[in-house]
Amino acid sequence: MNRPLSFDVLIVGSGAAGLTLALSLPETMNVAVISKDTMEAGSTRWAQGGVAGVLDENDTVEAHVSDTLNAGAGLCHEPAVQFTVKHSQAAIQWLINQGVPFTREGEEQFHLTREGGHSARRIIHAADATGIAISDTLIQRARERSNLTLFNHFIAIDLITREKLGQEGHGCVGAYFLNKHSKKVEAIQARAVALATGGASKAYLYTSNPDGSSGDGIAMAWRAGCRVANMEFNQFHPTCLYHPMAKSFLITEAVRGEGGHLLLPNGERFMHRFDDRGELAPRDIVARAIDHEMKRLGADCLYLDISHKSEDFLKEHFPTIYERCLSLGIDITKEPIPVVPASHYSCGGVVTDEFGRTDIDHLYAVGETACTGLHGANRLASNSLLECLVYARSAAEHIVSNLDDAPLPDIPEWDSSQVTNSDEDVVLSHNWDELRRFMWDYVGIVRTTKRLLRAKHRVKLLRQEIQEFYSNYEVSSDLLELRNLVDVAEIIIRSALQRKESRGLHYSLDYPKPLPRAFDTLMSAKYLRELGEL
Repeated sequence: MNRPLSFDVLIVGSGAAGLTLALSLPETMNVAVISKDTMEAGSTRWAQGGVAGVLDENDTVEAHVSDTLNAGAGLCHEPAVQFTVKHSQAAIQWLINQGVPFTREGEEQFHLTREGGHSARRIIHAADATGIAISDTLIQRARERSNLTLFNHFIAIDLITREKLGQEGHGCVGAYFLNKHSKKVEAIQARAVALATGGASKAYLYTSNPDGSSGDGIAMAWRAGCRVANMEFNQFHPTCLYHPMAKSFLITEAVRGEGGHLLLPNGERFMHRFDDRGELAPRDIVARAIDHEMKRLGADCLYLDISHKSEDFLKEHFPTIYERCLSLGIDITKEPIPVVPASHYSCGGVVTDEFGRTDIDHLYAVGETACTGLHGANRLASNSLLECLVYARSAAEHIVSNLDDAPLPDIPEWDSSQVTNSDEDVVLSHNWDELRRFMWDYVGIVRTTKRLLRAKHRVKLLRQEIQEFYSNYEVSSDLLELRNLVDVAEIIIRSALQRKESRGLHYSLDYPKPLPRAFDTLMSAKYLRELGEL
C-alpha cells in the first residue's frame, strides 16, 4: 500500500480564509494548501468593496456591532459579532503588514468608504479591486514560505475520519482528493484539517461567484456528521452587471455608497418607496425591491446610475468597473449601468465556535464555509472578508495549541475497482442545469411553501440519480461538484421549509411576518437519516 502524503495541517481552499490560516501558522509546521483550480481561482478575487473594520477615530466598536446586528435581523449571535469587530483592527493591520496595497488618502491615512447598512465610513479598500489585491498579496507570501506546500487542481471528494476507518474517536485525519493532472484519487492525511472552500452560490442559475463556489466544504462536513446552520439565508447581491458577455461581474456596493441611484427603465428612482435609507438600505431589502420592480414591470433589468459624479472621481474610485463596462459599450460616466440581482453569499454553513472548531475533532471551518453566528439572517456588507481574517487567525492559534501528536492511522487507498468510465456525461450537464434552474425559480429571492415543496421533490430525484452515477462511474470534477451542490441545495430547501416566517434574506409570501423570537435552523444528516428522510 502506498503511504499517503502527510502534513501537520491540511487546508482545503486558497482564498482569504485558507491563506490567512496558512500564513498565521508557525513555519515549524508542515502545511498543505489545496486549490481545486489555481490558487487565484477562489471567490476572494471577486470581492470589490473591501474589509469592514473600526479604523477611524470617529467610529466605534459599538457602532459597527450595532450595524451588524441590525442587518442580521435578530439572528446574529452577539458574542460572535463582538468577537469579530473587536478583532477587526488587528486583522486589518495584519493584512497591511503583509503588504496589501490599500487605497490611501494622503500619506498618513487610508481611504475609507461606506456601504449599505453601515452608519459610518469604515470600509478599507484597494480601489474597486480589493479582493484581487488581497489574493495576490497572500498568494505571494504563501509562495515565499518554505513550510507551505501548494497543490493546484486537486478537488476534494470526502473527509476521512477515524469513525469511517472503524477506529475509536471522531477525529478528522485527512481527505481524499481527485488529482486532476493524473486523474487518480489520492489521500492526504493530517493532524488537523481546515475547510476554507467558500460558499454554495453556484446552486443558483444567476450568481456573482466563480464556477468553483459549489459548496464542497459544507457538503463534505455534512456527510461526515457536522451540523449545518441557517442555509436558507442565501444573500442575493442587488447589483450584478446585466449583459450577455458579462459573466458574474459584480457592481460593488460602494457605487451606491458613493451616491449611485437605482432607476427604473423610465429613469425614475424607487428605493425610497421600500426603505427610508433608499439605496443605502441593506442588501436583502434592495435585492427584494429590485426583484419586485422587475416582476411588476416585466423588465429584464433595472439601472444603477452614478454618472452625476465626475469622470475623474469614477476612474479613480471604480477603475475596474469603468474599464469592464466600457469594454461592453457602457460608459458609466455618461449612462446608467444595467443591473440584476444574483446569488452572492451563503450566510449559513458548518457550525463553528470562535476558533473555527466544528463538531468533529481536529476539523475546522473558516470563511464562507462556516456559520459563526456573525451574519445572522443577512450579512452586512464587507463583513465577509473580515470574518475570513478574524476566524482564520483564531483557528491558527487553536491549532498551534492543540495539535494532536498521536500516530495517524493507516488510510486505505481509494477503491475504484467497481466503477467504469462514463459515456453518459450529458446526464451531468442536464442535471447541473436542472438543479440551478429550479433553485432559481423555486428557492430564490421570494419563496412560497408550494415552490419549496416542488424543489424538495425535484432535488430528491436528482440526488438519487447523481448517487447512482457516483456509485458506478469514475469520479470527475463535474460529478463531484454536482454531488456537493445537490447536497447543499437539499439543505437549503429543507431549511427554508422549516422557517415559518420571513426574516432577513428568507422571504416567504406564506409567512410574510417575522416571529417574535429568532431561532437558528440546524440540520444534521445523522438526524435526518434516523427519521428516514435521507
